[in-house]
Amino acid sequence: MKIIVASTNQGKITEIRRLLGDLGTQVLTMEQAGIDPGVDLPENGDTFEQNALSKTGALQELVGEDYWCLGDDSGLEVDYLHGAPGVRSARYAGFTAQGAERDRANTKKLLDELQGVAASARQARFVCHMVLLGPKGQEIHSRGTCEGRILRQPRGTGGFGYDPVFLPDGFDRTMAELSLNEKNRISHRGKALSGLMKKIQEQGMDRPT
Repeated sequence: MKIIVASTNQGKITEIRRLLGDLGTQVLTMEQAGIDPGVDLPENGDTFEQNALSKTGALQELVGEDYWCLGDDSGLEVDYLHGAPGVRSARYAGFTAQGAERDRANTKKLLDELQGVAASARQARFVCHMVLLGPKGQEIHSRGTCEGRILRQPRGTGGFGYDPVFLPDGFDRTMAELSLNEKNRISHRGKALSGLMKKIQEQGMDRPT
């Protein structure tokens, strides 16, 4: 099973590889598939679903329809901020380049926006909408969420993005303090992937090759 991932986010690719590894799936980066990792995959939609579908479709056009392509759009929704940062989660502070500097800037802006807000009003969730496109026109969607709240200070060095300030419901450790196995069991991306694979099996589809 070979799937090309429509992302250059190494943290995300690591999670996807770990989650799909037990299924014998080979997860390829765009670079491994011969695609320039700097290529622009469109994310101009107003919803996670629109963004996931647009960039996955754009990748499939680049690699050809004989390939399976997997893409997602994910982000953080904070109730107090009326769903922000939402689809702008990765660009919340205005940075375009990926990496730790952008993560820190986004997190700082989020904490600034929530300064003085009581713990009881800091409810939030991670959301992931995932799309798998196949060589015979298959189009499978799955959505996963992880509920929690935003802390006042970052904790932990694992994960990426907003993980250090996100405390998932039922845990006393942030996403950045959980092991990868623990995170995969409860994460929005893990739930979306599990739902995706379940739909493949329910539809009686052979595993992509």
